[in-house]
Amino acid sequence: MDHLSPGTLPPPAPAGRSAAPLDDVDRAILRELGADGRLSMRALAGRVSVSRSNVYARVERLIDEGVIAGFTTRLDPVRAGLGTAAYVLVNIEQNSWRKVSAQLREVPYIQHLAFVGGDVDLVMLVRTPDNTSLRDVVLGRVHAVEGVRSTRTWLIFDETPTPHH
Repeated sequence: MDHLSPGTLPPPAPAGRSAAPLDDVDRAILRELGADGRLSMRALAGRVSVSRSNVYARVERLIDEGVIAGFTTRLDPVRAGLGTAAYVLVNIEQNSWRKVSAQLREVPYIQHLAFVGGDVDLVMLVRTPDNTSLRDVVLGRVHAVEGVRSTRTWLIFDETPTPHH
């Protein structure tokens, strides 16, 4: 059970190594899987110049240590029907971040949610089918969350995808 008062952060994790350091082969494996997560172990081994058993053991270790947190599919948002995108900056009431975070994670179309330091408390990437849906998400769903004080929406006109390494 959480014994922290609302709005306080948990204590930092104990000092020490959280995972083994990555070597050049591990980084090459991560780069190749980042480019194509559907590679077979045989193809991956060939691309990073190690045996299939070595690459299999390394991938398993990277998964076990949490370096590889999962495998996903990268979508083209426009072709997937999510052609309107915006960054939504949110200010919240002091000490309400846990409650606000839990409620916002249930709102559809919010693709990324990050608490930040600075002039705003939270930055969200929202992708919707159109401007009407964006309006409904921001004004109807986000503003309805208890603890949300205000929002500012920055419409994204164009994006440049970055390579995943």
